Amino acid sequence: MSKNILTIGFELASDGAHYEAFRSKVSLLDWDIVLFRPLISEFFNFRDTYQGKPSLDDTSSFQLKECCEHWRREIKQAVEAGKTVLAFLAPVQDVYIDTGERKYSGTGRNQKTTRIVTQYTNYAAIPVNLKPVNATGSVMKLAPFGAEILAPYWAEFGPISEYKVLLSEETTGVCLTTKTGDKPVGAIARSKSSAGTLVLLPDIDFYPDAFLKQEAKKQVWTAKAQQFAARFLGAAVALDKALHSSAKVTPEPEWATSTSYALAQERTLRSELLDAERRVEEAQRVKEDLQERLNGAGRTRALLYEKGKPLECAIIDALRTLGFTAAPYKEADSEFDVVFDCTEGRLLGEAEGKDTKAVNVDKLRQLAMNIHEDLQREEVSAPAKGVLFGNGYRLAPPDERELQFTEKCIAAARSSSTALLATSNLFVAVQYLSEQPDDDYAKRCREVILSGVGPVTLPGPPSAAPVPVSDATE
Repeated sequence: MSKNILTIGFELASDGAHYEAFRSKVSLLDWDIVLFRPLISEFFNFRDTYQGKPSLDDTSSFQLKECCEHWRREIKQAVEAGKTVLAFLAPVQDVYIDTGERKYSGTGRNQKTTRIVTQYTNYAAIPVNLKPVNATGSVMKLAPFGAEILAPYWAEFGPISEYKVLLSEETTGVCLTTKTGDKPVGAIARSKSSAGTLVLLPDIDFYPDAFLKQEAKKQVWTAKAQQFAARFLGAAVALDKALHSSAKVTPEPEWATSTSYALAQERTLRSELLDAERRVEEAQRVKEDLQERLNGAGRTRALLYEKGKPLECAIIDALRTLGFTAAPYKEADSEFDVVFDCTEGRLLGEAEGKDTKAVNVDKLRQLAMNIHEDLQREEVSAPAKGVLFGNGYRLAPPDERELQFTEKCIAAARSSSTALLATSNLFVAVQYLSEQPDDDYAKRCREVILSGVGPVTLPGPPSAAPVPVSDATE
């Protein structure tokens, strides 16, 4: 019978294995054999550091913890369900993550915020307390415990394996050690209730230069990569078979689970487990509620990358933050993206997002027509000030974008006294106001929009003191 094989953290040049990214939420219960390599570099930006290590913001911290907790839980469940998981021990990747706690000092504009961070590693994704320490070497030997089972795999792939970490001396089931000093570098952790096994193996370079070649504008696998993948998957299947053949656990028959055969300690632990599950369910509900609120709180970030209705909604929220009364308008055949006003004046806006281009003059024509149509309403006595909100080059980071509006659009806006406002600029103002309510600053932003003609730039937020970072206290 063929085996369903999944790789996480690396790919193989074969259709015989399915690949999922580390950020995937896939269940491991659908697979017979899982090949896992814990690497979290994709979460680092290397711009923010603390004590020489990457320091993640609150969003990346949450995402990293969520991913690691997912794999830790999935690996544990897979092994308990009788699956084989081969984990390749990559180097320890240290990072500081945001705990969500804050300390405040000072008041008003002089207030300083200290983020509380704590250390985290990629090994949080593995459900065994390994206490790994980075060390590199290639001279290893089989321990007596794993000699019989691992010998075929080790004979073929031992010569290209390299240990990247030393495991704790307290590690149980050690199957591989350094040749000198007998330091643990591999282990076998068997399930106590099934034939499932977690095998911890020294790392392998799955992407040597000989495995990839350039064709046209992309890299493709070479014949050597395909040959290696076939051999490697064959060895993984053989190891899975050997592990299951050597398992001495007999699945518990259903009749043996009857309460009449329960032991006193089991009854106590079962009660504690039920209580723990209840607390987990409560925590999950709290988490889901917080996640929903978090998604809503981050909706303003759509100003940086969205188009269409999502962009319009984000603009309306942003304008309200600036102190405008803002809402979309739809009645009969008239529909305007946003009508907004304040004590200083009344405005009408249109929004446009472009994937890889600047916002052109077409939307400006639509805005002019809307202003004229709006003026025909009985309750409107004067033309509204026109504002075109543009999110040009929306798929690129804001600091890498070119001019948000075309030259023709800018010329037409100046001749019609229309303001052109980049939504990425609007985001900067709203981001500041969401953290520090400032009526004076909000008013200055409103005045710029009301008086601006052509491209306008909102005033920069008042300068803030650098945000220090501190270790979390135990």
